[in-house]
Amino acid sequence: MGAAAAALVLVMAGLLGAAAASVGDECSTTTSVGCGAGQWCFDCEPKLAGSHCVRSAATNPFQLVNNSLPFNKYAYLTTHNSFAIVGEPSHTGIPRITFDNQEDTVTDQLKNGVRALMLDTYDFKGSVWLCHSSGGKCNDFTAFEPALDTFKEIEAFLSANPSEIVTLILEDYVHAPNGLTNVFKASGLQKYWFPVSNMPKDGQEWPLVSEMVTSNQRLLVFTSARSKQVTEGIAYQWNFMVENNYGDDGMDAGKCSNRAESAPLNDKTKSLVLMNYFPSVPMKPTACLQHSRGLTGMSNTCYGSAGNRWANFIAVDYYKRSEGGGAFQATDLLNGMLLCGCQDVKACQQGSSVVCSA
Repeated sequence: MGAAAAALVLVMAGLLGAAAASVGDECSTTTSVGCGAGQWCFDCEPKLAGSHCVRSAATNPFQLVNNSLPFNKYAYLTTHNSFAIVGEPSHTGIPRITFDNQEDTVTDQLKNGVRALMLDTYDFKGSVWLCHSSGGKCNDFTAFEPALDTFKEIEAFLSANPSEIVTLILEDYVHAPNGLTNVFKASGLQKYWFPVSNMPKDGQEWPLVSEMVTSNQRLLVFTSARSKQVTEGIAYQWNFMVENNYGDDGMDAGKCSNRAESAPLNDKTKSLVLMNYFPSVPMKPTACLQHSRGLTGMSNTCYGSAGNRWANFIAVDYYKRSEGGGAFQATDLLNGMLLCGCQDVKACQQGSSVVCSA
């Protein structure tokens, strides 16, 4: 073999050796062996079977298929208590004593394809804060950060991604007059506001995503406080959405019933469906297995309970934890069924090699 040919073999061997692994392949968090784009190297702890490449990013149905359908004809990965982030430093000077639910910043959640954020808003220290508290009161030891900080992250994402839509679902304990409105204005989010007057009534279709993008009305906000639809123009969640039970009650296999505040899941006068799938006490190790094994089954159960409607929002804790596809694959299933009747949205793409299984 000539020198040139030998050199070419060595180069090709190096390229092959550096090839990224696929979902399910073994990997290492301590060496250069890496995973492909949209994946991360993770060990699903209870199995103790070593690290494997698992998904870390969602498929974007607007880019993969199109954005020409009504907003309610797509599914959106949703993080529960998006602000309650592992390792978030105290902003009050008091050590925090409360649960966490996510491991990424809100910015990274959005970059990875999360499109709906569940936030708990409270009056605190003369402003609006995000807290993981109880009894409707925020404390130094349950406070995460001022809502303004998180809202600015969302504004930066919307500014940098002019074709994307973000939904905020607020568990709202703010009583200060125009408290939320003031923070939305200060953050710059008001310019993306989707007005209540444009939201459909009696279960009608939502505007086309393409129209929402063109008009730059790319932020949907829902509140749990009924009065604010009138006083601040923030949509009262239960006027537009049905939602299953949260916590352990929402994870009972084979059962999917509405939470107390929501209309029955099969009430089709509400055109959006939210499916919760997270336990009452968040636990990282069990989240991995729940996302890998029970999540898809619950999606099918809630489909039947919601009058043969697939969920538009699928809310989880620790959204990246799984044995492979996890919450990302469950969202792909929902989008596949919504867009083309297939169990994977990738099968909806024209010329796709993914076989459609209904």
